Amino acid sequence: MKLIISEIPIEGLNLDTSIVCESEFVISPVNIHLRIDKADTEIFIKGDFSARLRLQCSRCLNEFEKEDPIHVDVVYHPLKEIATVEKHEIKTDELNTDFYSGDELDISALVKEQIELSIPMKPLCDELCKGICPGCGADLNFQICSCPKQKIDPRFAELSKLLK
Repeated sequence: MKLIISEIPIEGLNLDTSIVCESEFVISPVNIHLRIDKADTEIFIKGDFSARLRLQCSRCLNEFEKEDPIHVDVVYHPLKEIATVEKHEIKTDELNTDFYSGDELDISALVKEQIELSIPMKPLCDELCKGICPGCGADLNFQICSCPKQKIDPRFAELSKLLK
């Protein structure tokens, strides 16, 4: 979905729509609710969107679905501005900055980027997920492991006597 920057009115623009996102995680249309404002050459985009995601649990390896709202607050600058700036360290308040070129801004790219950034590094199907047994591979959420109890490391055997 392309947004023509020169067509953004002075009073701003509210964008409420649904789009199909080309991402391996998204399994439903993305519902978008954004406020777009323009000040000189800067474009301010605030709002949220939601989509149903299919993820794999990092503990039990089962697929699960989740839907959480994703909040976005991004400032776009013209790409030609970055050519005039020398190298510098990115500050915390610059993390929500992006760049555009020409008179178009691709909202679909913003949506895909924000969805993929919102996915946790280790997604969990449930906070109390027990995972899988490292010995037999049984899903400990649904069955009891048949592996023998772990033997105590001989280096710590003397310490276990203190617990008794």
